[in-house]
Amino acid sequence: MIESSSLPGDPAELHLRISFEDELWDTPQADTLERWKVAALHRRRTHDGTQGPAAGACPTADCPSCTAEDVAVGEMTFYRVPFDRGRNAYWAMEEESEDLYETAQVLLDPETGSFTSEVSEGLEYVGSALLVMDRVTLDPQWRGHGLAPALAIEAIHRLMAGCRAVACSPGITDLSHHRVMDRSEWDRVSAKITRGWERIGFRLYRDNVYLLSPASQDLEEQRGVLRRRLAELGASWRSTTAPSQE
Repeated sequence: MIESSSLPGDPAELHLRISFEDELWDTPQADTLERWKVAALHRRRTHDGTQGPAAGACPTADCPSCTAEDVAVGEMTFYRVPFDRGRNAYWAMEEESEDLYETAQVLLDPETGSFTSEVSEGLEYVGSALLVMDRVTLDPQWRGHGLAPALAIEAIHRLMAGCRAVACSPGITDLSHHRVMDRSEWDRVSAKITRGWERIGFRLYRDNVYLLSPASQDLEEQRGVLRRRLAELGASWRSTTAPSQE
């Protein structure tokens, strides 16, 4: 049995909202870096003014006594980097953030703004752009159940069209809940995060930059595995929180 009773709600009610805000800036930088925001939302149902397991006990999803509200429980940030628009992508990433610049230093040629010849030789040609998974966070009460990789793989699947590679640099991004960690605990959590990304197909390239090919068979297989696990986690949560019938 998958342990799910500590979750604050039914994980089957999690879903994503993917958005791209075009600020209509007529600049080469805006054409080079597409910033995509992904909200992880939980649909909470309230039955007759009472939130909780009673809502999950309704006989139908469209129960007239239920209202639904989408509550943000996490967020992700991705950058799509086309190399054929705007300015040199290497320098555009350098100006955007330190994290993106570190990725550019490993993967891109500063002269051409495209993949180095070494990186290019190791990638199947299934597109020309780069997708960077820049940040993934979940609220603390939703962590520890493998949900971040399950949600991230769905976002990657939607955003990777036309991309030759997906990159990430695993690590702790939400520092607010880890200020009292000692070094050993920090390393343990960091290693756990890395294993989650390796599970969906990311492989270390160099200097903590991991790459995933959109053509990877692991990606599609793990998407199916994680979807099934999410369904099992939801079924387990409902079975442990359903009111007893007497």
